Amino acid sequence: MVNAQKPINLDEVGKHNGDSVKVCGHIYDTYYAVRTENTPTFLNMGAKYPDQKLTVVIWGDIRKKFEGNPEEVFKNKKVCVVGKLETYKDQPQIVIQKTDQISISN
Repeated sequence: MVNAQKPINLDEVGKHNGDSVKVCGHIYDTYYAVRTENTPTFLNMGAKYPDQKLTVVIWGDIRKKFEGNPEEVFKNKKVCVVGKLETYKDQPQIVIQKTDQISISN
């Protein structure tokens, strides 16, 4: 599990690149890229693609460890995710390494 994660507001993700954080928000849309290398699943938090505030990335090897398909389980739910904030093509993202990094919130 990620140690010393800093709780941040979804609107602040751009200010915390490289930090280990905890961020919560609504998953507006999802995409399972079954024909892409390493079969990533993308969960878009804060708005639908391409206006999302944060993308949660789950690679195929980690995806197999979830109960249910992440793109179905988390879609239209409020979730909390912990991990290291990175950027990919100027977009904030957190790559899930373990299933316990993401959970449905109330």
